[in-house]
Amino acid sequence: MTIEIQLRAATDLDADGLSTLLTQLGYPDAACSMALRLPQLLTHPDAELWVAAQQECLCGFISLHFIPQLAMAGDFARISYFCIDEQWRGGGIGARLEQWAEQRARLRGCDRIELHCHSRRLGAHDFYRQQGYQESPKYFYKSLNPQ
Repeated sequence: MTIEIQLRAATDLDADGLSTLLTQLGYPDAACSMALRLPQLLTHPDAELWVAAQQECLCGFISLHFIPQLAMAGDFARISYFCIDEQWRGGGIGARLEQWAEQRARLRGCDRIELHCHSRRLGAHDFYRQQGYQESPKYFYKSLNPQ
């Protein structure tokens, strides 16, 4: 028996499932900001959020942003969040979502996709290499929230 996984645009009804997946990524407080952030993302003209679902269960999701470039002809797409539920990893769902992201980026005139992936996520690094991503070793950030 083949299990049917549907790729579809996320909706407000996916908030709980998205929070669960973000918790698996290491963001346990995601549910606290979901009511504000999810509607912003769903209505943003340069963002798309898609989920992989098996009936009512969210198996994974990908968040994609489209960013115009000033100095180059093509824009670029950035994967901001990407998670497959731990129970569903290794079954091809991540590859399907990544292929979808590539198609969406091409339709929007992007010439590349980039993402940031923490150094501790070694399994994710292997996945991205298998999908054809190349490592770009420098990444800087500045926190705007003093701790």
